[in-house]
Amino acid sequence: MAGSSRFGGRGPAVARRALRWTGWTVAYVLGLAALALAGAWVWWQSEPEARGTDTNALWARHQWVGEPHTDAEYRALGTLLRDNRISDVFFHAGPFEPDGTVPASKYRYARQLIAAVRQYAPGVRAQAYLGQVRTVEGKGIIDLDDPAVRDQVLRTDATFLDLGFDGIHYDFEPIYPDDRAFLDLMERTRGLTRSRGRLLSVALEQPALVDAAQPVYKALIPRQGAVHYPPRPTEDFLKAVADRADQVAIMTYDVSLPSRALAGWHFARHTRRTLELIGDRTTVFMGVPTYRPRMGWAEDLGVALRGVRRGIGDLERPPSRPYGVGVYADWTTDAAEWVRYRAIWLPPATPVLGR
Repeated sequence: MAGSSRFGGRGPAVARRALRWTGWTVAYVLGLAALALAGAWVWWQSEPEARGTDTNALWARHQWVGEPHTDAEYRALGTLLRDNRISDVFFHAGPFEPDGTVPASKYRYARQLIAAVRQYAPGVRAQAYLGQVRTVEGKGIIDLDDPAVRDQVLRTDATFLDLGFDGIHYDFEPIYPDDRAFLDLMERTRGLTRSRGRLLSVALEQPALVDAAQPVYKALIPRQGAVHYPPRPTEDFLKAVADRADQVAIMTYDVSLPSRALAGWHFARHTRRTLELIGDRTTVFMGVPTYRPRMGWAEDLGVALRGVRRGIGDLERPPSRPYGVGVYADWTTDAAEWVRYRAIWLPPATPVLGR
C-alpha cells in the first residue's frame, strides 16, 4: 500500500510540471510572435523611397476575346492601358482542353481585340493567356508529360500567334521544381515565339522559403489532397524557367498573413529575392491583387505596391532587365483602385520637351 501511495502521489506532480512547461512554451511562442509583429510594424512605418516603373502587366478577362465589344469599349480599354502605363496585357484566351487544343469558338473576337489595342494603345503588347490544371499524380486536366499533348499545345500556340498576338502567356498549375516536361514545353515554345519575333511569358508561384526543405516535402507529403507539397519553384528551377522566358510573372498574392506589416514584408522579401535571382535574366512582374484575398484586412493593392517598392529599395543595385508589377486582375479593379495604383506605384511622368 505504501508503494501504491508513493506512485499515486507522483502523478499530480508530473502533471504540474508538464502544465508548467506547457505554459512556458506557450508564453515563449507568444512572445516571439509579439516581437515579430512589433518588429514588422516598426519596419513598415518607413515610407519606401524607390518608385515604380513603366513596365507593368495586367491579367484581363476572357470576354475580351470571346465576346463582341463596341468601339467605345475598345477606346476605353486603350485609355486605361495608357493612363496606367501597362506595357503587357495577358488576355485570357483558353483554357486548354485536355488534348492541348482551344476551340475556335472561345476566341472568335480575338482579331478585333488585337486591332483595337494597336489602334488605341499602340506599343502595348497583347498576349494570349493560356493554361490549365496540370495533371499531377493522376489528378488534373492536362497531362504535360504526354509528348503528344505538348506537341498539340505548340500547334495551338502557333494559331494564336497567327491571329496577331504579341506573345504566349502560360499559366499551368501546379508546377513543381522537378517538372522536366514543363521545362521542355517552355524550351520549345521559346523557339516558336522567337522565330516569329514574339514573346513567351509565364506565371509562377512565389519561390520556396527554404530550398533545403524540398526533398523532405517530396519524400513525406503527397502532391494531391487537402495537405499537399506546396508547388513552389526552387532557386535553380526559377532560373531555368527565366532562361526560357522573356517575362516571368510571380503570383505573390494570397499571402495569408494577419497584419498589413507582415503582408507588406512578404511582398518586399519576394520582390528583392526574385529580382536578385532572375532580374538580370528576364523581365519580372511581381503580382499584386485587387480582389479580396482570404485575409483582406491585411492584404490589398496598397499594401502590395508599397511592399514591392520596399523590396526594390532593398536591392544593392537595380536589375539589368525591366521589371514592374502585374495587376490581378482587370475584372476586379475598380476606378478607385486604379487611382491608388497610379499614386503609389507609377513614377512621375517624363515631361515632353517643347510643352
